[in-house]
Order: sequence, then C-alpha cells, then structure tokens
Amino acid sequence: MSRDRDPIVAGQFYAGRHDQWLATARACMHGATRREKLTKLVMVPHAGHVFSGGVAGQTLAQAHLTDTVLLLGPNHTGMGAPLAVWPDGRWHLPGASLAVDEGLAKAILEAEPALTADYVAHLQEHSLEVVMPFLWALNPAMRIVPVAVGDPRPHKLGGAAAKIAEVLNGLGRQVSVIVSSDMNHFASDAKTREIDKLALERVLALDPMGFYGVVREKGISMCGVLPMTLGMHLANIMGAKSAELVAYATSGDVNGDLSRVVGYAGVIME
Repeated sequence: MSRDRDPIVAGQFYAGRHDQWLATARACMHGATRREKLTKLVMVPHAGHVFSGGVAGQTLAQAHLTDTVLLLGPNHTGMGAPLAVWPDGRWHLPGASLAVDEGLAKAILEAEPALTADYVAHLQEHSLEVVMPFLWALNPAMRIVPVAVGDPRPHKLGGAAAKIAEVLNGLGRQVSVIVSSDMNHFASDAKTREIDKLALERVLALDPMGFYGVVREKGISMCGVLPMTLGMHLANIMGAKSAELVAYATSGDVNGDLSRVVGYAGVIME
C-alpha cells in the first residue's frame, strides 16, 4: 500500500490556504529569470516563508530544474531511518500535491542498502515540505523523491552519493537535486555572516569534505550539513562545474533583531 504525506506546517511556516501560499510563492519568485544551463543542485532555506521565502523563491526561480527532483533534507526529529526515502504516493499541500517518482525511489533503494524506505523520518519533519509550495508553483507536474538525511558519517554520505549517481546516470534523463538547509542558527548577525561565509566558500569550491570539515570545526549550526554533503558529492559525480551564491540573508533582515539570527543561503550548481 502506497502512502501519502499530509502537510504538518501549513498555517505556520507558510499560509494554510492554497490561494495564499501560491500568491506568496509567486511574489517571492517575482522578477527572477530561469537560467539556460540545467541545474545539477540547488540549496535553499526552509524557514517560514516570511523569513526565508525571498532567498528560496529567487533561487528556485533562477534554477533550471528537471521534471523529477531528488529532495535532500535534514532530519530534525531524530525519528526514523538515518537515510530515509519516502518511496511512493503523494505529498500534499493545502489544495495541491506533488507525486513521488516511485520508479526512481525504488531504483535508488535497490542500489544502496544504506537507504531505507521509511515514512517515519518524514512525518514530523518540515524541511522538505516548506520548499514544496515553490516547486508546485514552478511546475505542478513535478515529481519528487524525498530523502531525509540523518547519517552523520561522511564516508556513508559519499558512498550513498556514488550509488545514487549510478542510478541517475543510467536513467536516460536528467534529475536535479534540491537540498533544504538553513545556515548558522542564533548567533549575532555579524558572527553568523562571518562563519556562514566560511561554509559557503567550501560549497562554492565544490569541496564536500572541506565543507563538512569546516562546519564541524567552526561549530556552524547549519541544520542541513549532512544532506548538503551528500548532495555535493552527488553533484560532483554528475559533472557539476560551477557553483554560485544566488542570494543570502539573515532573519535580522526581516525582523530587525541582529542579536540572534538565522542565516539563509541560496546556491545553484551547474
């Protein structure tokens, strides 16, 4: 029996009505032009749309995404399997939904034993859901493969990326990777910008192990370090040649409180 996922943060992180969240997503994406080159990987934040919607919207609207996307997000709850794939059904938003690409999900599950078909890791996890209003606004027919990445061992993340890349290379069609992550949490605005810059330098250098290392060494509280490490390995294997920081902001830009902020970055790899 396939299983659908119902929204858990509608009415909190984004509006609870279809017309309202769609209007917000479109407003956040307004004025951005889609790039010519196909996007290998895009990283966007997942805070409330009032805070990080501008960064997420402008980045996703510029990205040249494929019709099927692999969604990699953190596991904030600690529930479920360490590398958890939602294998089937649909992910619902108020008044809309996106279908899981069941064939691709099955193929990557068969290729990499460390990946597990698991609903539990996703049921209370908001990081991928918050990105989905933008994806639906861009392409309501887009198909998704959601993965919650909670395994902290970098060699496991690299190994999983290699197996997933084998599947994607054998598909005969391109698949873009979307990583959902906020940057540093709850330092001052100045401190957050300073240490986020260190992490983003390694991202822009397409250096997954350097990125993982600097986040750990500097104590950067970036919630999506694990999915981004996996995603960068994957992008490199899939032939990414360049990375660009499309947008950056902090929560202080919105609410004016610079004493304790969260950083938001939008990155596109081609």
